This record gives sequence, structure tokens and C-alpha cells, in this order.
Amino acid sequence: MDWGMKNRLSQLIQADGRCFFLPIDHGYFQGPTSCLEKPGETIAPLLPYCDALFVTRGVLRAAVDPSASKPIILRVSGGTSVIGRDLANESITTSIEEVIRLNASAVGISIFVGSDYERESLTNLSDLVNECEDFGIPVMAVTAVGKELEKRDARYLALSSRIAAELGARVVKTYWCKDFDKVVCGCPVPVVMAGGPKCETELEVMEFVYDGMQKGAVGINLGRNVWQNPYPVAMIRALRSIIHENYTAKEAWELFNSLKREK
Repeated sequence: MDWGMKNRLSQLIQADGRCFFLPIDHGYFQGPTSCLEKPGETIAPLLPYCDALFVTRGVLRAAVDPSASKPIILRVSGGTSVIGRDLANESITTSIEEVIRLNASAVGISIFVGSDYERESLTNLSDLVNECEDFGIPVMAVTAVGKELEKRDARYLALSSRIAAELGARVVKTYWCKDFDKVVCGCPVPVVMAGGPKCETELEVMEFVYDGMQKGAVGINLGRNVWQNPYPVAMIRALRSIIHENYTAKEAWELFNSLKREK
């Protein structure tokens, strides 16, 4: 692995081998998502506790302070919306020149295995890897499932994650599921967990994050379960304690409640 690639990955995955990415890219297909209407204000108190920010170029330029940011994972796929016919019909939206110009530490792209646009999304990933490898920029593949939530099982996610790694992704973002170890064991590159829709309780989030870490994930890429929480700083600090301080789900939940009371 070239020095530049190693250096960029080391900005994302910390010295303990773990990471906490904070995604605020939801607007690229959802528009002004609840609690993310003003992304700069939303992320300001959260940045000290994440390791990297997953964001589109538009929000990066408009809402993220370049002098006080974290490493950037740039969302570079899109072209569809929640009111369109099919979320899977994405294209690459951002050039390699733009990625370099914005000093991104990595890029992220969705793949839709099993959809009508499987081939297009996997070809997008391959084309992006071909370009980014020339410049030492890691690609994170996101195993998206659109509106077909029933596909979030170990067999499907293991298939999607392995295909992403085979095509050259340096990191894979996928959903936690039952038997998550089967997903991780079949993927030869680091796996980070997505949050998906907002969970019912904080403890529910902490339990799946803890379980996933025990089963081999290197970290998380959680957004809505953090910044849509009434106590987002307490939530991100509690989740960080699982990732970087080896807290159990119960210990993190107790920390969350303690920090919540301090507000």
C-alpha cells in the first residue's frame, strides 16, 4: 500500500484500529432532513467526538468550517431522490479533480446489489476505484438497500460487502444484522456499521453497536441516531465510549443518562 493511501486511512481509522464516522450526507436524496436543516449548526458540538465527517461537496463548502474540521469522506454518488422511481439508479456525481481540490481523505459511494441497477452501481464503484487508486484515495462502498429493508440479513449483506471488497473498496459500510460476524468474516477489508432509520431507544442503538464491535466491525457510521436524538452530544459521547473506550452497551447507556442530566 502506497504512503498516501496509508496516510489517508490512518486519518480515518485511529491508532486503536477503530473509527467513528459521522454522516450528514442524507440531504443528497432526502432534502432538508429533520434536524439537518442547518447542517453547520447541527455538527458544531459533535465534531470533537467523531473521527471523520461523511458529507457532500455542497454542504462541505457551505456549512463546514475548513479551519476546524475533521477528515472528510466525500459522498460522490447520487442523482436520485426519495420521490423518484428508484433510489438505486445512481451515478458518480463528483470528479477526481474535485475530490483532490476539497482535500478529501476518502470518498464514499453506494452500491445496490440485487436491484435493477446492480450492474450500474457496481460499475460506478469499479470506475471510482480505478481513478482514486491512482491518487492514493481510499473508497468506502456503502451497501445500500433503498426502500427494500427486508434485505438487511446476513446472507445479503455478506454478499454485498464481499463484492464491494472484491471490486477494490478499501472500507465497507453496511448494516448491522443478526449473525453479523458472518458479514465481517467474509469481508477482507474493514467494515463499519451504518445506523439506518432512527431506533426506538438509545439502549437499542448501543446494543447493536456493541454487538457489531464484538463481532469484528472496526467502527460505525451513524448519523440520525445521533443528531436526531434530543441529547445529541450525550449520545455521540456514549457511542464513542463503546468504540474507543471498550464500554459495554449498559455502561454506555449509563454514561448517556449521566451526561443527559448534566445538560
